[in-house]
Amino acid sequence: MDAQPTARRLRCLVTGASGYIGGRLVPELLAAGHRVRCLARSPGKLRDHPWSGDVEVVKGDVTNRDEVAEALRGIDVAYYLVHALDSGSGFEETDRQAARTFAEQASKAGVRRIAYLGGLTPRGVPERRLSPHLRSRAEVGRILLSGSVPATVLRAAVVIGSGSASFEMLRYLTERLPVMVTPSWVHTRTQPIGVRDVLRYLVGSATMPDDVNRTFDIGGPDVLTYLDMMRSYAAVAGLPRRLIVPVPVLTPRLSSHWVGLVTPVPAAIARPLTESLRHEVVCHEHDIARYVPDLSGRPLPFGEALTLALRRVREAQVATRWSSAAVPGAPSDPLPTDPDWAGGSLYQDERQLSVDVSRAALWEVIEGIGGDNGWYSLPLAWAVRGWLDRFVGGVGLRRGRRDAQRLRVGDSLDFWRVEEIEPGRLLRLRAEMRLPGLAWLEMYAETADDGRTRYRQRALFHPRGLLGHAYWWAVFPFHAAVFGGMARNITQAAAKGMSPHSPARASGSKRRAEQDLRH
Repeated sequence: MDAQPTARRLRCLVTGASGYIGGRLVPELLAAGHRVRCLARSPGKLRDHPWSGDVEVVKGDVTNRDEVAEALRGIDVAYYLVHALDSGSGFEETDRQAARTFAEQASKAGVRRIAYLGGLTPRGVPERRLSPHLRSRAEVGRILLSGSVPATVLRAAVVIGSGSASFEMLRYLTERLPVMVTPSWVHTRTQPIGVRDVLRYLVGSATMPDDVNRTFDIGGPDVLTYLDMMRSYAAVAGLPRRLIVPVPVLTPRLSSHWVGLVTPVPAAIARPLTESLRHEVVCHEHDIARYVPDLSGRPLPFGEALTLALRRVREAQVATRWSSAAVPGAPSDPLPTDPDWAGGSLYQDERQLSVDVSRAALWEVIEGIGGDNGWYSLPLAWAVRGWLDRFVGGVGLRRGRRDAQRLRVGDSLDFWRVEEIEPGRLLRLRAEMRLPGLAWLEMYAETADDGRTRYRQRALFHPRGLLGHAYWWAVFPFHAAVFGGMARNITQAAAKGMSPHSPARASGSKRRAEQDLRH
């Protein structure tokens, strides 16, 4: 994207830097010449980003007054890019208190401006009729605007970009269902915007005059129905025209489960997206252009934003994904090595095998696991486990990988998340499927005492209550086939040179990507 010129180097705080927008905003701010500090609950998630060495990272939570105060110290512009995604009854209060805390501490720290990205709300619709998530986004915007620090509140509808939840929902619905029965909201008009333009407006917000304290509607030049967007996607991707039959009986709740069944976006995240489509959301002003002038050909038309997003997916250049953020209902607990677990049950399944290849060759196979590369044992069993997880509202296996070859801390990997990675030695994954407990999978590439390369694998499970213990022993008989087969097949793949980096695997992945776009 084209960086906005700035008169001076500003000190910027980015909250939500591990999320989809935040992770893309940081390098744009750096390119514009600003200094960046990131506030993260788990700083390790930012460690492997290409820009991590160019920013300051501080640990903290936006709900903690003292941590927010420390993070805002010496900051000129603060970006508030966090939301509670949980569907529980308390998420609106969490959003409310966090926004108040942030506004109050920003004032005390002498921050010059707050910038916030919220949702575009329909005109003429009583707030009580809005979805809880959209209502909460609007309230957060009002709280920030009512503070003493000038705020820029950007309101966007559907964001189109490689890896965004909106884009992936659109992509998979269109690609997988040549004939589909859809909810009535496919006829609702909306005004999508490319992620590049969202980032351009966010960066430009940093240099707005001090007397600007207001909301701005941001959108692309096209006003479309979701039906129009699906048909445009089919045309851009070279797919046959889709037959779409809307029916009125699919409520937003049922729609979210339908989306969760067909796409990688779980129902807990799909529901706020589908609920926001019940009402027409189009921009009623374009005043942002007074402060962030439109460039030639910008904002991007919908078709161009789609083409760019598809190209990024095809070339495996997805910088951040919607699944970079925490998944509602997934555990975010500490590592199994923490001493707090003393005296608790920790089940383990450990296996190790030696293989006559270099550690580097073994590591290539380990780092390439998951997604299109598979899990190296009983594909049907993994698929069934993914289907069961989707059935109970989990993420399932469809999230795939951000990159076909490389992993970094915080990446989602099917129904796992990368919790730790020591290149060439250790990959630790934390389970994000629905479980009565906490689970990890560790894979090591080591050198044995005899000098040979050793593959070591540990599955760990910390049960929650009696149901957790029952779950472990119910699946225990299958461990030999699943985990034992995984260990054997990973070492055999390394011995045969069948890592995802090998020409045969790489060309196969490329062919699959091209087939996905055609079909």
